[in-house]
Amino acid sequence: MADHPDKRRPAPVKGPVGAARRAGHRLAALTGHTVDGVSAVSPIDKGWRVRVDVVEVPRIPDTTSLMATYEVDLDRDGRLVQYERVRRYRRCATDD
Repeated sequence: MADHPDKRRPAPVKGPVGAARRAGHRLAALTGHTVDGVSAVSPIDKGWRVRVDVVEVPRIPDTTSLMATYEVDLDRDGRLVQYERVRRYRRCATDD
């Protein structure tokens, strides 16, 4: 008898591109926010840490939308271990 699809082990994440894609998908599924991009990917002891930029509050014009950066930790298999919003800003804002 085949395993239920939800119980299958996910394919391991392959490199920083795979980690970025997986983190974006996982975060979007949890928060409902649209992923705008990835600003950092780094290996950690047991997986990957990814900074994902999302549109939290879309506005017109787009330059006034509220954005956020989330730090997402994945294990080696791409399962979300934890996430945290680390920054919130207007799209048109620049870093100091």
